[in-house]
Amino acid sequence: MADIKIGDVVTRLSYNRDVFFKVVEIHPDGKHAALKGLNVRVLADAPLEDLVLPSSAEIREYKREYIKKSNESMERIFYRRELERQQRFSRAEGGDGNGFFDVPGTVLHLDGDEEYLELCMTTYRQLGIEAHGVCIPEKDQHKKLAQLLMEYNPDILVITGHDGLIKNHRGFSDLASYRNSKHFIETVKAARRFEPSLDDLVIFAGACQSHYEGILRAGANFASSPHRVFIHALDPVFIIEKVAYTPINKIISAKDVIDATITGIKGIGGVETRGKFREGLPRSPYE
Repeated sequence: MADIKIGDVVTRLSYNRDVFFKVVEIHPDGKHAALKGLNVRVLADAPLEDLVLPSSAEIREYKREYIKKSNESMERIFYRRELERQQRFSRAEGGDGNGFFDVPGTVLHLDGDEEYLELCMTTYRQLGIEAHGVCIPEKDQHKKLAQLLMEYNPDILVITGHDGLIKNHRGFSDLASYRNSKHFIETVKAARRFEPSLDDLVIFAGACQSHYEGILRAGANFASSPHRVFIHALDPVFIIEKVAYTPINKIISAKDVIDATITGIKGIGGVETRGKFREGLPRSPYE
């Protein structure tokens, strides 16, 4: 058995080494470790004897594939936006859209993982979305939500972090089978007490393997994970981008939102939702 330390990247033999994790804790018994997905939003526990240290080349390849998928998603987003911009300009009087400016929806993003939050915030900036990120443990998110909603007054709320089915769980419908789904549900309910309208405050909530049906019933527009699969760390951002840049006079189908993600229909679902993008005129000469 390899000498496993906190911070090591590992895989699990019992799962055919399908996912790469970072070791975040060695349990007091010295025989088990707590793991965090390297690029998926999942927490897990595993016996140390089940863990394998991948080679540097394997880690590079795993990260390369992650970066490739993320870049492909970004390219599709910018290509779609350019087509939409050209269509708007062609409808403008005289075909000149130079005087227009964009006002996409604003975002409040609560995340239980500081590293993933920073990754998401970087991506929001790249996508031209005004986003405010706050790192709060999943179990505490509902306690601070109302104050944050009043402070930032967002159009879109993201409630995420880590989740996962507990080993030897009692069934997919039992909330006790999940690490953090009950906390996501409680936070969504708190948000809906603050703003009941699914159009006025658009909500995505959940992480890997989350209790999808329960989160939607609590009032989220979009949630994970219908088939209890792992979701990509940036999937919440790609969902929100679609909402933030869809005009307010258009309804986004759930399929269109799902198509914007890396994980796809097994990992993300939701209900049709009104967009949050507004077009302004004219652009200030002093900007």
